[in-house]
Amino acid sequence: MKKNVHPQYFVVEATCSTCQKQFKFGSTKKQFSVDVCSGCHPIYTGNKAQVKATGRVDRFNKRLEKKNK
Repeated sequence: MKKNVHPQYFVVEATCSTCQKQFKFGSTKKQFSVDVCSGCHPIYTGNKAQVKATGRVDRFNKRLEKKNK
């Protein structure tokens, strides 16, 4: 068998940038960046606050209403 063909395995501690929760897991990378974890993601927490973004059509209709007034 060939030697040194497998990558190095590290125990990594990643921190969620949103809630600062820490996770330990194994990986071939030395560092990880986690933006949203299961502790703060809306799907996992049940928080269904959604931001409604208006589209181009809605903005056009608002401008058209202002013009017609």
